Parts: sequence; C-alpha cells; structure tokens
Amino acid sequence: MSVTPTQHPILRGDALDYYLAQGYYRMQQDLFTCRFLPVDGELYTVHWLRLVLPQVQLGAEQRRLLRLNERFAVRIRPFQLLPEYEELYARYRASITFDAPPTIESFLLAGAEHNVFTTGVIEVRDGEQLIAAGIFDSGLRTLAGIMNFYDPSYRRHSLGKYLMLLKLQYAQHQQMFYYYPGYLVHGYPKFDYKLFADRQATEVFDCTTGLWTPFSWDAVTRQSAQLLASYPEDDAEAADA
Repeated sequence: MSVTPTQHPILRGDALDYYLAQGYYRMQQDLFTCRFLPVDGELYTVHWLRLVLPQVQLGAEQRRLLRLNERFAVRIRPFQLLPEYEELYARYRASITFDAPPTIESFLLAGAEHNVFTTGVIEVRDGEQLIAAGIFDSGLRTLAGIMNFYDPSYRRHSLGKYLMLLKLQYAQHQQMFYYYPGYLVHGYPKFDYKLFADRQATEVFDCTTGLWTPFSWDAVTRQSAQLLASYPEDDAEAADA
C-alpha cells in the first residue's frame, strides 16, 4: 500500500507527521507501508517503531559510543545529492552482506527532479574525510531516519548506531516529539539494532488496532502471530511465487 503526494510540490510537515503515525514510511518519492517481508522463501512480519523523545534516557552503552566518536566533526545541513555521498555509499554497499539499493539516488529520488520531502543530512568527518552520513526527513513534530552509511574501515566506531543517536539528539534539539527509525522484523535479528537508542522509550505500531504501544518482544510476538494467522492463502502463494 502506498500514497504518492503528487498534488503538492512539498509534503507538508503535519502531513508527514500524520502518515508516520499511521505506520507509513518513505520510499523514493512515495509513502508506503507493509506488514510482511519475504526472505529466502520464508514470510516474516514487519513491525514499525518510534521513540518518544521526551522519554529517552541514554544509557551507559550509548554514552560510551558518543564519547568514542566525539573527536569527529559533525555537521547537519539540507540534503543535496553530492558525488561525495555516492562515493561513500558505494564503499559501504560493497562491504555489507544484505540487499541494498544500488545508489542513493535510486533509493531517494528514482529519477525524480524534485524532492517532495524536507530532507536533511548529518555528515561525520575525520578531519576533511567524510566517514559517515545519515539522511532524514523532518515533519513538524517528527523526524524519520531514512538511511545511514559509513566508511567500512571505521567499523569499530559503530557509525550506524552513532548516526541514530545524532538524529535523535537533533530531533530533541528541534523540540520534536517522535523519532521514527523504521521497522524491525520478528524472528529476523538484522533489524534489531533499531532498538539501540533506548528500548524503554520505544513504541511499536499495532497495525491490527492502529495504536502504538510500549515496545516489548511479547507484544511483537503476539502481533506477529495475529498477522500470520490472518494472511490469505492466495497472497501466501503469490509471495512464494
């Protein structure tokens, strides 16, 4: 299911707030949502997350990571698609073991000449060298983390998680209320890093009720069972195909 905001040159901040709260997210120049993810012939359930920013309290692990990387220079600016970003993304993509879009352009724009979202980027530099970048969209009261990528030679600095913390702190500084890091997948732990910032301040969207509830693995397991039980057989056959 998707929503394409074609009637406006810029998607209004309050509209982005609304769609994020309904379990939608950005895909290129559209908004979409999903409940299932097929991986290697198995069907998994998708569970959207958000952090309630006034409730966030960074723990020892998060503070340690901030100290580890405090020597790096951080800059936040409006997003423009620069060759420097694409070059860093290409190095990052060559180092990972999961599927990822071939370029930043294909992920964000897909040939569109105009970006309908209000998009920013966090740059992390070691001296003059760009070592990490995190792209996000801003609403009025919300921030959505869209993509993070980094120089694989800096892997020990956990720059993906570091960018999540930087986005969270930026959203707090802008007096926003929610930070949306995307989704995790029940029974597929590659997405569990999205709980890193503060699990206690994280909520999970229950698409069967339309409500956000405090995150717990028990709640995710219950939601997953309900979704799989209601999955139509003809859709399952199509997913297998």
